[in-house]
Amino acid sequence: MSQMFEVFDVLAELRTDSHWVASATPRLSWKTATSASDWTQGSAEIELTLGTGSVKVFQHEGSESRLVSWPFAALSPREQVSVRIRSFGVDGVSSAWSAPLTIRAGFLAEDDWTAVPIGLPNPSEHANPFTARKEITLDKAVKSATLYATAHGIYQVYVNGTEVDAEAFKPGWTTYQRRLVHETTDITGLLANGTNTLTIDAAGGWFTENYGFQGFANPFYGNQPLVAAQILLEFEDGTSETLITDASWQVSSQGPRVYSGIYRGEKFDARRDDSAVRQAGYDTSSWESAVTGELLAIPAARYSPAVTITQEVPAVEVLTSPTGKTIIDFGQNLVGVVRMTVTESAGTVVTLRHAEVLEDGEVAMRPLRAAAATDEYVARGEQQETWQPTFTFHGFRYVEVSGLSSPLKLANFTALVIHSNMQRTGWFETSHQLLNKLHENVVWGMRGNFLSLPTDCPQRDERLGWTGDIEVFTPTSSYLFDTNGFLASWLEDLKLEQDMTGTGIVPFIVPDVLQSAKQPMAAWGDAATVVPYTLYERFRDDALLASQFQSMTDWVDAVVTASSDDWLWEGYFQFGDWLDPTAPADSPGEAKTDSDIVATAYAFRSADLVVKSAEILGYAEATAKYTEIRENYRRAFLDTFTTPSGRMMSDAQTGYALAVHFEIETDPARQARLAARLAELIRNGGYTIRTGFVGTPIIQDVLTRFGHLHTADRMLFQTANPSWLYSVKMGATTIWERWDSMLEDGSVNPGEMTSFNHYALGAVADWLHREVAGISPTSPAYRTFRVAPNYLDTLEHAAGTFDSPYGRIETRWERTSPGEVSLTVTVPPNTIAQVQISDEQTVDVGSGTHTWQVAATRVPRTVGHVSMQTPLSQIVEDEEAFNAIFAAIDVVSAERSNAWRTQTKWQERRALSDSFFSTPSAAVENVLAALEVLNSNR
Repeated sequence: MSQMFEVFDVLAELRTDSHWVASATPRLSWKTATSASDWTQGSAEIELTLGTGSVKVFQHEGSESRLVSWPFAALSPREQVSVRIRSFGVDGVSSAWSAPLTIRAGFLAEDDWTAVPIGLPNPSEHANPFTARKEITLDKAVKSATLYATAHGIYQVYVNGTEVDAEAFKPGWTTYQRRLVHETTDITGLLANGTNTLTIDAAGGWFTENYGFQGFANPFYGNQPLVAAQILLEFEDGTSETLITDASWQVSSQGPRVYSGIYRGEKFDARRDDSAVRQAGYDTSSWESAVTGELLAIPAARYSPAVTITQEVPAVEVLTSPTGKTIIDFGQNLVGVVRMTVTESAGTVVTLRHAEVLEDGEVAMRPLRAAAATDEYVARGEQQETWQPTFTFHGFRYVEVSGLSSPLKLANFTALVIHSNMQRTGWFETSHQLLNKLHENVVWGMRGNFLSLPTDCPQRDERLGWTGDIEVFTPTSSYLFDTNGFLASWLEDLKLEQDMTGTGIVPFIVPDVLQSAKQPMAAWGDAATVVPYTLYERFRDDALLASQFQSMTDWVDAVVTASSDDWLWEGYFQFGDWLDPTAPADSPGEAKTDSDIVATAYAFRSADLVVKSAEILGYAEATAKYTEIRENYRRAFLDTFTTPSGRMMSDAQTGYALAVHFEIETDPARQARLAARLAELIRNGGYTIRTGFVGTPIIQDVLTRFGHLHTADRMLFQTANPSWLYSVKMGATTIWERWDSMLEDGSVNPGEMTSFNHYALGAVADWLHREVAGISPTSPAYRTFRVAPNYLDTLEHAAGTFDSPYGRIETRWERTSPGEVSLTVTVPPNTIAQVQISDEQTVDVGSGTHTWQVAATRVPRTVGHVSMQTPLSQIVEDEEAFNAIFAAIDVVSAERSNAWRTQTKWQERRALSDSFFSTPSAAVENVLAALEVLNSNR
């Protein structure tokens, strides 16, 4: 028997942040740690302890330990049980029992929801915040008290002045008209014998926000917040009682929260803050009786992770702007609010304006459009007052502070990072600091945009659930964090929004507050197929795949309806390869790759994923139907958009990447020709990015798969605009919406749509995880996985760490000599790694840590004599010469040097002299002088 053998991370269903479950039959997962090599589970025992103390044991046969079906009787509402698991290897040796996992049923029976939503009878303004209050008397001992609460808006509940939990923005944003969720909270310990005071603070949040652009924003769901709550009291004598919100509650809008909005910000007048309102005996003679309303949907228990404050970031510097404003720099673009401590006289107004960047030394508010992103605090006048907004959030690095009577103290201001509290699972690190920073920026961008649902951006008057962004980013996100519950919840809303269209069309925003489902939109609507299939691939959630299958087929059917008789999806407006850097700044959908190519490629892709899903689920009829549809799209795409010689009708990077990566083209020789042309286009473009949302996540995959490692390396480490590292070089701490959201002179891109926190273009991180760290699943949930790193020339080492559903996977490679790397792989128990040692050799290894020496020769860099006759294809490969020429031109004309870099075709048949058409003679003379110095040093 091994010295170390234990079961850990026992989990019921999908939430890692709570013991409440939303299902009566929660699936169970567990991991095993053992020092034994090549360990595989043969069986497991699952022990259930009921509230009565009775114990039941189930013998689970087989090796599966991920989302194992509940083997016992269904749980009843509020039932509490505990589960322990011990695992047996195939040799029959068992682990010790795991630590017990407490499981509590957080759902209600079908007809148990009786609470009535309440609000203000006479609100004085749109989205009027309010406090609801009720005193209750308990004259016998309480055994348990369970709170169920929801809102048309957002809320917090207090019992005798104490917050019932640390969660924020409850109950989150869902498709309110069809789906509400409720929180379930144990408040037993907050109640006392005698009089107890219940208070609820409420604000409009997403429910009352004005949605729309260019002056046409309006409320979509409603104008005023409502809250609904019920408390089930179970007494020691065996009796029970349910307390509900109804007209007997009192409400007031005269509290300290003057206004609150997601976009607008929050104003808090501390002179109106009276903590006694949350205690018994408070005079409510000026309060009104609550008005009752009606919930749009019966609430169901939430199964996605809670939104919480996850980190505190201290202020790093105080700046003074050119106009004399005081600005705090937190050093990191983040999403949340500021907690501040002030000492001011009563009535002093301290104002905080939030921005992601500075422009001309001032906070750049223009990119926020109609979002004020401004918080105001009116001081009470006490010695020291600490405050933070409750019902708003901002995307910011910089905060302009005004109204203080004395110089600002950095220690009095702290940024609070807020997002859905998913468990971090993936890390990536290399020898290249700019690349490490790029990856860190991806993580920060994801954190800021995974707040209740996946949004496009967290700062301007938008912050919406754009389907195209998460369609391309799901693979990256599912490595970095456990997104299973978070995205499963959002997919439920996608399905509901799709159902409401009656056409199968998926809106390009979910929840669809812009009523966007007018026509199918390629790559955006395909979130209906890509996201659930990716979650199955990464988490083995076959129940989710089954529940979304109708949505998947409805989407493909809608695309078929929109397609021509010859199976081309064409003739519609499409976002296409959105934000291709070659597109006009004011028309970001006009990419070089024709939008009909993007659309038809995605029609194929979604049909293919439906076929794969149907095969997994055993749906033979659907498999046959959608296989035929897929092959129709394949033939149409290849016949219309490709040539036998390996060219695309749109001779642009994204088109080639789609044809190869989606495996629309399956002939190996033609695939190779398409990939070769892609590599040639990238070289001709000076190794800069020429792709948008669609091409960016997949272009590197095609290069590395077909042996163009040098091209992938050069493009990854390019720092000129447009490139992944350009923003890093410019000081970015999150991923930008545009490749050039900030221009090279430090000014903000003048476009109407400019965000500095958009994760979509960071989707390349998935390639970093799979192809540089070398960790990619070959069966669901990484039960088997491939380790095949690409040893990029620029790197000395790279490492990946991933907490898979079966345990921690670690890879690290490091150059040990000019032609060799050391590769170390840690394989968790109950899994198999397929490790590629060379082009000819792959080995399968089980649990344990394994090391190999692997041949890895760097491509020699081009270094030689450079003249005006040197081919441009050689210049672009000679980074030292390229940089010297660029610098020589830049001295004379920055505009011309940029044009030389971005507009030159770096082709073999053209000489360096050919690239100087219309270049000032002084610049050419500088180039000749620079070449003379370069050649003499060589």
